[in-house]
Amino acid sequence: MSVLISASFPKSRTEFFSRPGDLTSPLWQHAQKCINHGPSLSAPNEHLEIGLCTKITPLFEVPVEELEGKTIGLYFGANCYANCEKFTPLLAKAYQNLKEQGAKFEVVFVSCDENQSSFQQFHRTMPWAAVPFADLLLKKRLNRSFSVEAIPSLIILSPAGELLHSDGGVDLIYRHGSRAFPFTPSRIRELISEEKAKHDSQTLEKLLAINGRDYVIDHGKQVRISNLAGKTIGLYFSAQWCPPSVKFTHRLASIYTSLREKHDLFEIVFVSADKDESGYSECYGEMPWIALPYNVEYTKLLSRYFDIRGIPALIIIGPDGKTVTSEGRNLINLHMEMAYPFTEEQLKLVQAKEDEDAKGYPRSLHHAGHSHALRLVSTNSGGGPYICCECEEQGLGWAYQCLPCGYEIHRKCVKEGG
Repeated sequence: MSVLISASFPKSRTEFFSRPGDLTSPLWQHAQKCINHGPSLSAPNEHLEIGLCTKITPLFEVPVEELEGKTIGLYFGANCYANCEKFTPLLAKAYQNLKEQGAKFEVVFVSCDENQSSFQQFHRTMPWAAVPFADLLLKKRLNRSFSVEAIPSLIILSPAGELLHSDGGVDLIYRHGSRAFPFTPSRIRELISEEKAKHDSQTLEKLLAINGRDYVIDHGKQVRISNLAGKTIGLYFSAQWCPPSVKFTHRLASIYTSLREKHDLFEIVFVSADKDESGYSECYGEMPWIALPYNVEYTKLLSRYFDIRGIPALIIIGPDGKTVTSEGRNLINLHMEMAYPFTEEQLKLVQAKEDEDAKGYPRSLHHAGHSHALRLVSTNSGGGPYICCECEEQGLGWAYQCLPCGYEIHRKCVKEGG
């Protein structure tokens, strides 16, 4: 829902890039006319009052009117922060696409870096302006005004100064890229409707076939996609360069082998996120299942379609060609082969069995990897989603926990002792 910027927000976007002061001073009048651009604050003190900076030198000024009538994205981020490093290229691509289309859109970087060097290094990767790093008051004001609690964050302001999105800008770029512009409620409803229509009409052939190719690869042999019809399929997004992917692949391969002995209507298809074909070949060489041929752009399309933010990821497709769950990786970690066929009905049965089994679990124990006693918890008794401190995979449900230390492990990862 759009919120009109009122008393709790500056009355115009120009005010965001200024510090309160004597409104009659030449300094303030100068600030109302221009926005300072530059890579540092080595300019005269007057430029501390207002400013956006770019990588261009020497310092130059741009009329503030250049922002008028445009949709503005305030991008809060920091260098050497993985989520920001991953998101920035996506935002840059959307930004460049919109520029090429002549769209009235601008981005302003608000740095959360710890020092000027990190700010400059990160800003060099961006094609847009930035608030000067040394203007701490302005950055604090922006953070406070929009209640920014995590990065990356993309605040979207309409040409009329309305707050369109205070916490969903990053998600819109991930899911829709430049197609999200102009980020209005009506546009977002259109995109959601389009997305729903695509998923409602989803088939395995539509997901896996591209440019007339009607097959997948089984270690050098072609397998027709039509041969997979009626099976439960796991689309496995992984890469050789990603340590968590390499680690999970070994676990998944063991479970895959076990499941295939009991259920021949189950298959996994590798979707490579490798940087080149050499990495793809090395990665696929460790896998016992089939794969899509290496295609970077198609992997990106599938990743956006399923809203994949990180790897490894396991998307489960049912026998009808529709998505069952995007939480395949987590379900494998939690329930191993008992998760199959990953439906809600199966998961309810598994959970009921675990709840019954838990009646016989020790209420507390000592784990070899921790110095304090661990207490048995469930989602309903102090537990919740967590990352297992032993295997470093996701967890949910029954676990052993040391609350003061923030230590929690899967029940199956317990090594009694310590």
